[in-house]
Amino acid sequence: MSTRQLARRDFMKTTVALSILGPMAGSHSAEVKRDTKRKHPNLVVVFPDQMRGQALGFLNEDPVVTPHLDRFAKESLVLPQAVSNYPVCSPFRAMFMTGKYPHANRVTSNCTSITEPSGCELQKSDQCWSDVLKDRGYSLGYVGKWHLDSPRSPYIECKNNRADTKWNEWCDPERRHGFDYWYSYGTYDYHMNPMYWSTDAKREEFHFVKQWGPEHEADLAIDYIRNEEGKHRRSNQPFALVVSMNPPHTPYDQFPKKYLESYESKTSRDLLVRPNVDKSGKTRMSKLALSQTKNYFANVTGVDEQFGRILQGINDAGLKEDTIVLFTSDHGNCVGTHNLATKNNPFEESMRIPFIIRWPGKIKARRDELLMSAPDIYPTLLELMGFKNFIPGSVQGTSHSEIFLTGKGVRPSSQLYLKVPYDNTRSGLRGVRTHRYKLVMTAVLNKPLNSQLYNLELDPYEMSDIAESSPDIIKQLVKDELLPWLKRTNDPWIENLQKTNKSIDDS
Repeated sequence: MSTRQLARRDFMKTTVALSILGPMAGSHSAEVKRDTKRKHPNLVVVFPDQMRGQALGFLNEDPVVTPHLDRFAKESLVLPQAVSNYPVCSPFRAMFMTGKYPHANRVTSNCTSITEPSGCELQKSDQCWSDVLKDRGYSLGYVGKWHLDSPRSPYIECKNNRADTKWNEWCDPERRHGFDYWYSYGTYDYHMNPMYWSTDAKREEFHFVKQWGPEHEADLAIDYIRNEEGKHRRSNQPFALVVSMNPPHTPYDQFPKKYLESYESKTSRDLLVRPNVDKSGKTRMSKLALSQTKNYFANVTGVDEQFGRILQGINDAGLKEDTIVLFTSDHGNCVGTHNLATKNNPFEESMRIPFIIRWPGKIKARRDELLMSAPDIYPTLLELMGFKNFIPGSVQGTSHSEIFLTGKGVRPSSQLYLKVPYDNTRSGLRGVRTHRYKLVMTAVLNKPLNSQLYNLELDPYEMSDIAESSPDIIKQLVKDELLPWLKRTNDPWIENLQKTNKSIDDS
């Protein structure tokens, strides 16, 4: 019998179980409501797109203004070493939803018309964390960017689908993995006039809104949390809400200009504090950094304000003590650092993401250098929420619930890095990130291995590739870290690694 079948059977089995899990719709027992809140918390996940982990004011890395996140961090567990293992939109989202790495969940690239023939999209058969919560009686809401369905012909008529590559697609209700409140879109990068499908809208029934996307989505999130007259969810049941904002994703110039006020005293060069970015203005990436970094930071400040509004909505509803709040992102953004435009590379600005989680009275506010990976989010959240026994065996991520709650527990010594061609999972890049080193390797059959190695302790901006002078370090990292990751995740890339480097000990 499947995990989902067991969950459904257990949910319906006895009234005792129902009193633990929360009452069914229509029951209004105050005593049961208190028990539900105490044992199984609400969950609110807010994740903007393309917000790098350095763009948090309290970390004093980027000169970005984030007063609400700064205050939130003082009440929360902060994981500054959290990464997006495959720093691209759809792959992260699939890892987050399934707890599996890309070759296992089939989302090996962004979901577009190009990757659609290979089946690159969230699989209907996967049991997401939202499916588990749905089976346990939760109400579920999703607001904002989804980007886990491949566009299909006839394509939706919208701006993001007018070039050769199509990006935007409606999500059929049967593919929403338990989310019963839906206000979303696939990919649509016009932040001042975003488009959405509401819960009951059919494929051709999308609409546009003349409001900045994050502000509109915060309005909806607050409305969902308030839930006046029970119009959005069952008021006597716990809920989980995801708010997926598009900014600070490109284009950077589409935001309310009031957010530039925080940077009026700064020139573009003042904001480029990272030594791995070219300030000369002579190259294309240098011009990008000089022209768009201030806009990028202003977008982050805007997201910060909308996140603060959502937090206030939770407080006003009296739900702060009973709600886990997670702020994270799907990947980072270079904006010219390393002479790179955006993401999908192994550098820190691309891989590192914000990870700030609050649960008053349960998770102690502190900073922890835990090497958190994207697939770990699924099992960690479910165990925190009391559903450890319902985590599917297919989940490849590791729960760090014990570390979150106590600071103690088994810690990973590295994080896996991936870059996977959608049509050939045996090629591309793989690597590992430890507290000290980052190793990235390219394996192509019948060609020598190509490696990059950075010492993150001595060279945190990754300006000196020490691979050529450090063969012993590379060999040790491959043996102790990379090979175990490849074996554990059943990554077919291991075949090329072994064939192109006969010296690797595969014992």
